[in-house]
Amino acid sequence: MTDSPAKLSAEMADISAILSGQRHTFMIPMRNLTDEQARTHSTVSALTLASLIKHVTATERNWIQTILAPDENAVFDMAAGTDSHTVRDDESLESLVEAFAANATVTDAALAGIDLDALIPLPMAPWQPVREQWTARRILLHIIREISQHSGHADIIREALDGANTTYTMGADSGMDFS
Repeated sequence: MTDSPAKLSAEMADISAILSGQRHTFMIPMRNLTDEQARTHSTVSALTLASLIKHVTATERNWIQTILAPDENAVFDMAAGTDSHTVRDDESLESLVEAFAANATVTDAALAGIDLDALIPLPMAPWQPVREQWTARRILLHIIREISQHSGHADIIREALDGANTTYTMGADSGMDFS
């Protein structure tokens, strides 16, 4: 007999569905890119599509770890934060996309075991000098907000690269004809 996956509460199922949808939308601008395009600064911002993938992956991973292993003494790791925006020469678009997908799988598996009402101590940071506690629910909603915000950045960067547009891509995916 194999273990069946734990059933999600209705609220957690909704959070999971929204999280999955936001991840999907975030990845649309990454389709059919070369490594060179993924590393291109197409706006005055230092952001690239590759750096956004790396950052969103690290952000989700770190917040889920914060929920799963609460630490009353945690301090935000500024070096890791900076690294999450820096794409190294040995990191390819393919490896970043694979890490994003693998991280999503880990998060999705963890959701069933998360108590949405659990109070989680947040890491201290220069912008947060007093320890706060958020519910796990609020942290998951924050992850969704982060992905959504960076999805908009990704769409602008991609549109500046080659005119590709998430909304039109989603329409084409659903069978709309724009000719």
